[in-house]
Order: sequence, then structure tokens, then C-alpha cells
Amino acid sequence: MKRCPPETAGFSLVEVTLALGVAAICLIAMLGLMPTSLKTQQNSVRQTTANQIISQIYAVLRADVRLPPGQANKVCPDPPDPNVPCNWSALHGHWLTVNQPPDIMYFTNEGKQTGAVGNGTGTPPPYAVFRAKIAYIPIPPTGSTSIANVVVSWPARVDPGNGGVPLGSVTTAIAVNR
Repeated sequence: MKRCPPETAGFSLVEVTLALGVAAICLIAMLGLMPTSLKTQQNSVRQTTANQIISQIYAVLRADVRLPPGQANKVCPDPPDPNVPCNWSALHGHWLTVNQPPDIMYFTNEGKQTGAVGNGTGTPPPYAVFRAKIAYIPIPPTGSTSIANVVVSWPARVDPGNGGVPLGSVTTAIAVNR
């Protein structure tokens, strides 16, 4: 009996070349998306850190000196007298000071404060990545809620108040019941 040779199975050179070409095009497309995904991931980490900084600022402002209900007369005369100014310095905080300049704070990449609290006229510390600007909104002396606008932006060297355009920022208004 005569045996038939088994048929040879495999891919031709043309099929292998086409498969490698398709794989190369897909790989190039994926490598092209890497910088975009890396920037998106870094921006997400910075935005999360900025939100943590805002939480820290909120905790500090809540821990500031409180003025319990009915104690406003220790600062302002009771009944109100237009000839006698209020003694807001007795509060030890910035909350009710009219025309208080904004506080500028700087934070590292880990969200830790660096440098002293200032008004933003100097240069940021060398390791500062985030700039936090806290602007206090004056409220009437009879109000019981204090409000501050907080803007955390990055990089720290860019001042949005002077026309600079930061890479990113987070803005919130914090209301603290006083």
C-alpha cells in the first residue's frame, strides 16, 4: 500500500508580513497615546492633592477662634453705634476683618505646607508646587457664618491673580458657622 504524504500546513510569507504590519500599526497607535495618558494621570494626582489641601485649609479655618452666639457684643457695641467701631482684633482671626488681603500659602507635591503664610508679594519657596489663595469675604457684624474663597492652583510660581495661566486649579467657597 502506498501512503500519501501529509499536507503541509502553515502561513505563507505574505500572510506573515501582513500580520506583522497590522501589529506594528496597532503598537505605534498605543505608543502614541502614552504621553496623553501620562499627562492625564499626573493631572488627576495633582487635582486630588489640591482637594486634600482644601480639606486641610477648611480644617484650619474651622479650628480658628469661634464667636459663639450672643458673644458678638464683646466685639461690637450692643446696641450697634455708628460712632463706635467694632474691635475685630479681639477675634484673633481674619474672619470679620474688612478689606483683609488674601492669604497665600504654598504646598509641596505631597500636600505639606512649605514657607510662611503671606500676601503673595514674595517668591514661592523652592519646593512649592501648589499655591493656595484664601480670600475672606466681609460679612455684616450680625452674621453668624464666615465665608472664604479658596483657590488652589499649580504650579506655585504662576499667579492667576496677575494674569498667569496655571496648569490646573481647584476653587471652592468655604462657609464656616461661627
